[in-house]
Amino acid sequence: MNQPLAYVHPGAKIAKNVVIEPFTTIHNNVEIGEGTWIGSNVTIMEGARIGKNCRIFPGAVISAEPQDLKFDGEETTVEIGDNTTIRECVTINRGTKDRYRTAIGKNCLIQAYSHIAHDCIVGDNCIFSNSSTLAGHVTVGDYVVLAGMVAVHQFCTIGSHSFVTGGTLVRKDVPPYIKAAREPISYVGINSVGLRRRGIDSEKIKEIQNIYRVLYQKNYNNSQAIEILETEMEATPERDEIIQFVRNSTRGIMKGYTGIY
Repeated sequence: MNQPLAYVHPGAKIAKNVVIEPFTTIHNNVEIGEGTWIGSNVTIMEGARIGKNCRIFPGAVISAEPQDLKFDGEETTVEIGDNTTIRECVTINRGTKDRYRTAIGKNCLIQAYSHIAHDCIVGDNCIFSNSSTLAGHVTVGDYVVLAGMVAVHQFCTIGSHSFVTGGTLVRKDVPPYIKAAREPISYVGINSVGLRRRGIDSEKIKEIQNIYRVLYQKNYNNSQAIEILETEMEATPERDEIIQFVRNSTRGIMKGYTGIY
């Protein structure tokens, strides 16, 4: 840690075995856990809470003030979970008085040039590919994959285990377990590859497929589809999670694929 070419504010709380490379700046009111590596030319600003065994690559800026004109200097944080990797030139802004924090879970990989805005909450085991962007107040579940240059509108929610293909503009909520693609964003199937990689068996995958056939392929509206799912399909954690997601969606869930561009 005793890197003479880096600046660490005396008020920062840095574990003894943290490695800080040259030309990095760490501000006051920062906490960094054991085993974390901070590359050169990284800027970590007030309110950062970084877990254990993280890796932050050159050029990243963590916990800068929100790019939000309503921000009035309130004390807020960025929280990064253990074993998360932040690649080159990623920017992560701290929260506002809406949530008072921006949070990224454990075991995530945020690839180069991605941006996570104020008040976003990201789950565990997520991968954001290069230049993915979250606007403010976005919520992302566990095991979500965003391919390159995905842009997510403010206040959207992306459900767990979903996959969004490269270059997609996410204007609506993306339910769990599915693949989203095209313009406008559409349902194109469930994320069966990702589910198999995580040990989900074929019967459970088939169950999830059947749920989404009712939601997206039977020409029901959401209320009709939910009623059918509740009355005709066995209650399971996955069924109930999907139903609850649709009911709780404030922006509305994305539509099924129509073939119309």
